[in-house]
Amino acid sequence: MIRVGMGYDVHKLTEGRDLILGGVKIPWEKGLLGHSDADVVVHAIMDALLGAAALRDIGRHFPDTDPQYKGISSIKLLQHVGKLLEEKMYVINNIDATIIAQKPKLLPYIDTMISNVAEALHLEEDQVNIKATTEEGLGFTGSQEGISAHAVCALTHVQDFMGDDRIQRGCGGCCNRE
Repeated sequence: MIRVGMGYDVHKLTEGRDLILGGVKIPWEKGLLGHSDADVVVHAIMDALLGAAALRDIGRHFPDTDPQYKGISSIKLLQHVGKLLEEKMYVINNIDATIIAQKPKLLPYIDTMISNVAEALHLEEDQVNIKATTEEGLGFTGSQEGISAHAVCALTHVQDFMGDDRIQRGCGGCCNRE
């Protein structure tokens, strides 16, 4: 059985903060406001992964009221989510994420973002896709008030890789008699 999760995150753009996306510090005049480094794409990916595994959301795991997460790298939080999935015996099939930002242009940084996410989760780079788009000047991202990101993922439980003879279905009682 494949489990699918989706995630969404948004942060306000502000002066005096670094712009971090996909674990990459992008030179720009504004950054994202948040308790951690406010990496919207990594936050969306984490929520997608946690959702697919029915492990709630990043707010439950990393509350913004907890001082230990103040300014923390979201890549470190992503590594923790990867460990949670391993403990629950989930395998990540793939991740697909979209960053919505009017500016700056993100194409030069996408490959490094993919590499950072893949490395944090012990995946091959072809299991991770990140892309960016604008909203043609519309909405809060178009007016450069903020940046948002969407992510989807697919997980498989390790047990699903085992042959049917190793998985007991039902009670093993009367329905299995010949």
